[in-house]
Amino acid sequence: MTEADLILTNGKITTFDAQGRVAEAVAIAGETILEVGTDEDILRLKGNDTIVIDLEGKRAIPGLIDSHTHIIRQGNNFAMELRWDNVPSLADGLAMLKAQAHRTPAGQWIRVVGGWSADQFAERRLPTINEINAVAPDVPVYVLHLYDRAWLNKAALRALGIDSHYYEPFVSGRLERDDNGNPTGLALARPNAQPLYALLDLAPKLDFEQQILSTKHYFRALNGLGLTSALDCAGGFLNYPDDYGVITELNRRGEQTVRIGYQLFAQRPLSELDDFKRWHDMVKPDQGNNYLKCVGAGEMLVASAYDFEDFSYPRPELPKRMEGDLRPVLEFLLENRWPIRFHCTYEESAHRLLTVLEEVGRDKGLEELNWIFDHGETISEKTMDWVARLGGGISYQNRIAFQATAYRERYGEDALREVMPVRKMMASGVPLAAGTDATRVSSYNPWLAIHWAVSGKGRGGDLIWAKENRLSREDALRHWTAAGAWFSREQGIKGQIAAGQLADLAVLDRDYFAVEESEIADITSDLTLSGGKVVHAKDSLSHYAPPPLPELPDWSPIPFFGAPGAPVDAKSFV
Repeated sequence: MTEADLILTNGKITTFDAQGRVAEAVAIAGETILEVGTDEDILRLKGNDTIVIDLEGKRAIPGLIDSHTHIIRQGNNFAMELRWDNVPSLADGLAMLKAQAHRTPAGQWIRVVGGWSADQFAERRLPTINEINAVAPDVPVYVLHLYDRAWLNKAALRALGIDSHYYEPFVSGRLERDDNGNPTGLALARPNAQPLYALLDLAPKLDFEQQILSTKHYFRALNGLGLTSALDCAGGFLNYPDDYGVITELNRRGEQTVRIGYQLFAQRPLSELDDFKRWHDMVKPDQGNNYLKCVGAGEMLVASAYDFEDFSYPRPELPKRMEGDLRPVLEFLLENRWPIRFHCTYEESAHRLLTVLEEVGRDKGLEELNWIFDHGETISEKTMDWVARLGGGISYQNRIAFQATAYRERYGEDALREVMPVRKMMASGVPLAAGTDATRVSSYNPWLAIHWAVSGKGRGGDLIWAKENRLSREDALRHWTAAGAWFSREQGIKGQIAAGQLADLAVLDRDYFAVEESEIADITSDLTLSGGKVVHAKDSLSHYAPPPLPELPDWSPIPFFGAPGAPVDAKSFV
């Protein structure tokens, strides 16, 4: 009989195994789960050196899997960002800016990048550039709001040399100017957010070792929320392999605490095929290890096939050349058996994308690729069935929770009730998993996304879904655990608390299935395991915690203000 290295006992363990059991205990040997069952059965596997942890009746779940996020890019930047994810009012947000301005040394910026919406503020409005300048007149500040705008204060404009003579290289956005032609500091994207990201990319960056430390702290925050795996969709300004040095080094050192399957995102419009051919000579799908591996291509395969999700602006029409751009890229990728994923927001875009995919797939084959259709806020039941028929799965996110007001104002109340039709996706039988699309719009906090799926409410408490469109707590959590394994072709490897699977699990600070609905968004993990190792522990289980990480720079907003999964003692910023 194999003895366990670690036993968790006296818990309510949601396994999501084939029998749907709720167990009392789990035994772990090495990186994998040895056995799951009753306390009596599992304690028989205890040896002289076995560590036994009493869960004190707490709820344990499989480690959460974010099926669509931008974790690599965010890790490199986490230490520099001021998080507004849980800020209840604009006044509080501005007070945080003011306090951080006093802490930020010369050469550094203040960044507020994603995770918030004006809907969550008591004032129900956005900041003005004058308010930002008033609280931070001397330190460069960049504040990003969703996909539509960013504010750069006077100090940031000076740092970038942006004045009345500045030539705007943007094709899909502009800088607001006063009557004298001077930029006010408001940057608008219509509808492509690329100009906003380009401006952000001009800000100072951390050096390599600082990015490594930043990423470790980000992973620790994710572990603090119970997250153990993520599919990384790269995104703009994350070029392979140049910008993957940090995550590669962390993997080499054995210091990764979140498993990452990454997909390659074409960065050069009209040269995408050249990029994928070059990358194919460097890396292959499924190459890597259990903590870092390439799992495919996307979410942008070609620039012309990418629709944009700014619901404050009219739906964009994909250019007529899209099919011609996409076809040779798909032919190359499918011929070489690369799994793919498509960014697609609108039904109109979906029809054109799937037509090309079906035509190429008929010749090259889509079998066993587990390809992914991302987002789909307005897709029809016919499109869901089409995705399923072609062997794809749908990864959905809670982006609409941050844009409920904008969507209602553009499309009306009835349309808002039907947006992001997850219940219909479930009825179609298509493989389905959830994610955040963090961090430039949504928060990386998975429990915000789970709360939205269960409650049907946006960030400001506005009702988005009618009752019949909301998910049960079990279904919502399944989309973050067992269902997620399909999307990286790791079924039977992770996503369940079951014998033989990787020992990734989270012990929650409150019972997800019993707490009031309003508390779901506040859930965190008391104990998180990755491959059988404790990567996070707090409160009554804190004596099992791993050693603390080296501290972030003393000017970093994270240790002062906190962040989801990385709380700090409450402070007054006024």
